[in-house]
Amino acid sequence: MSFTDVLASSGAARGAIYHHFPGGKAQLVAEAAEANGHQIREHIALLHAASPTAVVRAFVEAIRPVVAASARGGGCAVAAVTVDSDVDQDHLRQVAASAFASWTDQLAKHLRSAGMNRRTAIDLAHMMITILEGAHVLCRAAGNTEPFEHAVSSLTALMRNCQSR
Repeated sequence: MSFTDVLASSGAARGAIYHHFPGGKAQLVAEAAEANGHQIREHIALLHAASPTAVVRAFVEAIRPVVAASARGGGCAVAAVTVDSDVDQDHLRQVAASAFASWTDQLAKHLRSAGMNRRTAIDLAHMMITILEGAHVLCRAAGNTEPFEHAVSSLTALMRNCQSR
């Protein structure tokens, strides 16, 4: 999206945008991605469950509508800043990395609180975020949520396998 598109969609005056975002499009994109990252982290923080399996289930159900939106053409604002941007790539990569790390840390915290050991909680949290971000791309490409449902099925089987040990 060009800065002109942002101005047209927002109805803001060019001068007002540059006043609030003196760094131009790069600053606007970074701040939007950072804000979205914080919002998602807060949603993840609200997940509460008594077992690791329940944490996974709560996460899956929380992201299901987001993935469905991806199938209809939406996507992740944080992930979007990591691909084909014409602005400061390194800074945007750092913004995305920080957001993803905060989501992973929050999920690992829930998993640990539900009784999972530290290393497994970290690994599973990374897998859950990878499934979320992969689902955005694959579901958008497929135009449906089937790739997400396959990933959820595999994740559920993994959790069953872990419980039976």
